[in-house]
Parts: sequence; C-alpha cells; structure tokens
Amino acid sequence: MGVGGAAMHVVPYHPWIYHSQIHRLVVSMASNSALANGDLPDAALHVLLALVQPRHGYAVMKYLDDASDGAITLGPASLYTTLKKLTGAGFITELDGEDTRRTYRITPTGREVLTRNVERRRRLLAMADHILEES
Repeated sequence: MGVGGAAMHVVPYHPWIYHSQIHRLVVSMASNSALANGDLPDAALHVLLALVQPRHGYAVMKYLDDASDGAITLGPASLYTTLKKLTGAGFITELDGEDTRRTYRITPTGREVLTRNVERRRRLLAMADHILEES
C-alpha cells in the first residue's frame, strides 16, 4: 500500500529503460551545467549574438541565416529549446509587448557570457592557426 492506503504501482526493473532514463537525466544535467558554467554550445552562442538586438523567434532564425550567408540555420525546435534554456539561465529575457510574437533580448549577464565565449573561441582559433602554420 502507498501513502494514505492507496495502491502503489511498481514498475519492474528493466536495464534498457533504466539506463535510457539515466542517460536522459545525465545529458540534461550536463547541458544545464554547461550553461550554468557559461560554456555555450554553438546554437546558444548564435542565438545570443542575434539577440544583441531584440528579436522574435522567426526573426532570430532569419537573421542568423542572412548574416551567415546560410551557414547557420536553426530549425524551430532547436531555436525554441535554446531560447527556453537561455531564458532559464538568465541570459535572455522576454520583452513585454502587444505583439502576439514573443520578443527576446540579451541580458547584461548574457552579454558577459557571450563576450567570454567569443574571446575563448578567438583564443582557440589563434591556437589552431598557430598549430596549422607549424605543420
């Protein structure tokens, strides 16, 4: 019996299901901890760059596609998942408005994280250039 006399439903242990659930939890935690540490995946970096100016979701996708000459394309699912994570991390905020579309912009914290990530990537690219020049 469960709490308050209610019958409990016990799910039998199955290794594949158990490990699949643990994998999803670990991946979710890793993604969230990476954002919490300020380590941005490419999609998050791209979205933050686009949100230096306030934009709604479709405008973010269009801006990234146009600014990169098609090299950066984010689908709606990836974009809105990234927006949700960046909002949760406090790196972007949703603006109040009368428009039915949700408009977002980068926060001061988001700008700091973006700047650190851009600088880190510049250093990595400089290192890569140096290594390639040596060979």
